[in-house]
Amino acid sequence: MSYLLALLSGALLPLSLAPYGVWPLGLVAIAGWFHLLYRAERRLWLLGWCFGVGKYAVGASWIYVSINVYGQASPLLAGALVVLFVAGLALFTLANAWLFGRLRRGHRLADAITFALVFVGFEWLLTWFLTGFPWLFAGYAHLHGPLSGLAPVGGVLLVSLGVALTATMLVAAWSLRPWGRPPAAVMQAAGPDARRVGFPLALGMAVAPWLLGAALATVDWVAVQDTREVALVQGNVDQSVKWDPEESARIIRTYVGLSEPHWDAGLLIWPEAAITLLEHEAAGLLGDLGARGRAAGTALVLGVPRAERLPGGAVEYHNAALAIGTGSGRYLKRRLVPFGEYVPLESTLRGLIAFFDLPMSGFSPGPWRQPLLDLGGPRAVMAICYEVVYPELVRAQALEADVLLTLSNDTWFGASAGPLQHLEMAQMRALENGRWMLRSTNNGVTAIIDHRGRVRDRLPQFESGVLRSSYQVMAGATPYARFGHWPLAGSALLLVLGGALLRRRRV
Repeated sequence: MSYLLALLSGALLPLSLAPYGVWPLGLVAIAGWFHLLYRAERRLWLLGWCFGVGKYAVGASWIYVSINVYGQASPLLAGALVVLFVAGLALFTLANAWLFGRLRRGHRLADAITFALVFVGFEWLLTWFLTGFPWLFAGYAHLHGPLSGLAPVGGVLLVSLGVALTATMLVAAWSLRPWGRPPAAVMQAAGPDARRVGFPLALGMAVAPWLLGAALATVDWVAVQDTREVALVQGNVDQSVKWDPEESARIIRTYVGLSEPHWDAGLLIWPEAAITLLEHEAAGLLGDLGARGRAAGTALVLGVPRAERLPGGAVEYHNAALAIGTGSGRYLKRRLVPFGEYVPLESTLRGLIAFFDLPMSGFSPGPWRQPLLDLGGPRAVMAICYEVVYPELVRAQALEADVLLTLSNDTWFGASAGPLQHLEMAQMRALENGRWMLRSTNNGVTAIIDHRGRVRDRLPQFESGVLRSSYQVMAGATPYARFGHWPLAGSALLLVLGGALLRRRRV
C-alpha cells in the first residue's frame, strides 16, 4: 500500500503545474511522500522510485506524441520508450529517498528540514547533471501566489524550498499537535515537551516562507525605462511538412505574408527555424528582409539553421537566431535537446529507428558566452526553445539585457500539457530576472510576459496569426539576476544550522 501511495503522491505533483494549476496538490504530494519516507523502515529507495514514476508518467507523458506521431514509432514502441524514459528519470527521486534515509535521525522537525533541503538539492541537480532535465519543479506552481516573491531573490529553486518546507512542516505539526496523543516513537524521539514547543515551531516554519514571500512581492526590484511595440508571428506550420524541401517556399510566403502589415512595429519576431533553409541558402531572402526592416525602422529576429565550415573541411550545423534590419547579431543555441537536436551514442543509435533520424537532429552547441542581440536599441538575451527551462542559462546575461527573447517550436507535442508547461517556465524566467519575455512560437503559445511573470497578451494555439502589442524595457536588477543561487545557498545553510539546533534540543 505504501508504494501505491508513493505513486499517487508523485502523480499529484504535476497537477499543481500548468495546465491544471491546482497548486495545493503540490503541497499534498510532497507532504505525502515525506510522511511515507519518514515512517518507512526499509526500501526507501523503492518509495522514491514509485514517487518518480508517478511524477513523470503524469507530468512528462507528452513525449509520447513526438515519438509516436513525428518519430514514426509504433504505439507499442513509443509506449516502451516512454516507459524507459519515465523509469530512468525516476532514478533521481530514488536517489533522493535513499539519501534522505541515510540522513534522517528520527527528530521530526530536523528531519523535515533535511527532507526539504534534499528535495531541492535534487531539483538543482536536474538543472545540469547529464545535461539536465529541469522540468516539473514544485516552485513553478506558485508564479502568482505569495511564494512568487521569493523568485526574484533566489529563483524557482528558492520557491521550491518554500513549498517543500511548508509541506514537511505541516506533517511535523500534525504529528506534534497539542490535541490527542502523538505516536510513542515521536514522543520518544522529540522529548516530553514536543507538543508544547514543537507544534507552534513547526507551524511557524510552515507559514514563514509565505509571509516572507508576500513581503518580498511588494518590493519593486526594477523600474520601467521605456515602452516599445512588437509584433510576434505564429505561422502554425505542421511539423509533418516543416522540413519537406518542397514546402520551404510556401512556409516563407506564410511568414512574409503575415508580417506584411507589421513592418512599422519597431520589432518583428519569427519563431524557431521559421526559415527551413540553411542561412547561406537563404542569403538573398535575408538580404531583402534586412533591407525592408532598415527602410521601415524595424528589427527582425528570426530562427534559421546555420552551417559553419571548420578547418579541415568538416561542417557543423547550429540551431540559430539572427537579428537583421535595424537589429544585428547572431545566436547559436547552447543547450540542445537529446534525440531531437543531437543523438547521444550516435554511432549506435543513428538509423536504428526513425525516431533517431529526426530532421535536423545533427546540431552542435554554440559557445557558452555569446554577445547579446541588438534590437535596434534595446539588447536581448536569447533562449531557443528548450533553453528557457534552464534558470542559470537565462540568468547568465540577463543583468546586461533590456528584454528576454525565446523562439520555440512546440509543435512536436501537439495538444498535450508540454507546451503549456513550457510557457509556465518562461514566465518564471521573466519573474526571476525582472525582465519582460517575448515568446514567439510556431503554433503556440506565442505570448508577451511582463517582469512579474504575468502573461499580458497571447495568441491561441494551433492558429496562424500575429500578436501585436507593447513591451517595457526595464532598468535595475533583481537579487537573483545579480547573485544567482547564492541567496538559496544562504537559506540552506540557515536551515542546516536550525536543524542541528533542533536535534540538540530534541524538538
